[in-house]
Amino acid sequence: MKDKFLSELEQLKRISQKRELAEVEQAEHPWLYKNGKRLLNLASNNYLGLAGHERLKKAACDATDTYGCGSTASRLIVGNHPVYRLAEEALVNWKGTQAGLIFNSGYTANVGIISSLIGRDGIVFSDKLNHASIVDGVLISRAEHQRYRHNDLNHLESLLQKAPLEKNKLIVTDAVFSMDGDFADLKGLVELKERYNAILMVDEAHSSGIYGPQGQGYVHHLGLEDQVDVQMGTFSKALGCFGAYVVGNRWLIDYLINKARSFIYTTALPPGIPASITEAITLVREDSSRRETLRDHSRFFRQELVRLGFHLCGSETQIVPILVGPNEKTVLFSEKLQEIGIAAIPVRPPTVPENQARIRFTLMATHHRQDLADAIAKIAQVGRDLGVIQ
Repeated sequence: MKDKFLSELEQLKRISQKRELAEVEQAEHPWLYKNGKRLLNLASNNYLGLAGHERLKKAACDATDTYGCGSTASRLIVGNHPVYRLAEEALVNWKGTQAGLIFNSGYTANVGIISSLIGRDGIVFSDKLNHASIVDGVLISRAEHQRYRHNDLNHLESLLQKAPLEKNKLIVTDAVFSMDGDFADLKGLVELKERYNAILMVDEAHSSGIYGPQGQGYVHHLGLEDQVDVQMGTFSKALGCFGAYVVGNRWLIDYLINKARSFIYTTALPPGIPASITEAITLVREDSSRRETLRDHSRFFRQELVRLGFHLCGSETQIVPILVGPNEKTVLFSEKLQEIGIAAIPVRPPTVPENQARIRFTLMATHHRQDLADAIAKIAQVGRDLGVIQ
């Protein structure tokens, strides 16, 4: 049995898909240390730079002093400490919905929500580039899984037209796609879900805190909050904390409390986490300057890389991938960037399709423009050396 696993690991190594853990320090900052080397941090999801904010740290420490380090049980036993109520009240007020629920992570949220709302008698229509947690949620639900071509609403409609009328139908999509950095066509999806009597679920993991009048997400940016049935998102990216959320009508949240196995059968988050979530929501609502700076940095970074001839996979956001193609060349690109002081991670199959490996850059509001300009010059040099651009 052991030989089988060792053989699989050796095969991953041969095709440049074997991954290793590296020790990283100060990843909440624009510059981090990886294996002791100082690198410009272009690999973090800490988009607004809030992970190291003093107010978030103080909120977490105060709650830990008051309630301890662990929640001691699931929320339905005795783990529902008072800071959860405050965090969910802040969440609902921010998102303008009837109710909300905090999950332990984006993965457990997607798995729990999807497998609760749809079952063997249903069909899930999922964008082909949706996050792995969405795919796993569909698999666990045992529903029929129909994947439509990325952002191809004509293909989605053709699938919906063939679906039996009596079947429960769930359409699910990322708002911002994590590997391409582009937006879902949410207005088109709303039209289709209403035309075919489906439920629409949107994952705001990479758009919460960044888009919308008060950073509520891309759904609010488009004014669709009353037309999207299930809004899910995370606190672990732009909001700099941990955990995930779902908001919607009261019946939805009551149903998930009673049916979502990944909520019911897991220990609650430590008290310091919900306390920091409440503070993060307050900060995001108070101050729009960080998201404005992030959007400016992202626009500059994308425009310069396009001008140099890089293929950015249609990126429109703070997630900026450079398509390289072969695994080996992508890993080499990443290694050469790290040698000259840039933390940029190679993304390879199965996270992306075969022969579409890429370097995935992510911008932060706390980056300095000159550091980004210097990084672009270095990226261009490596790109030329490897034949990615002319």
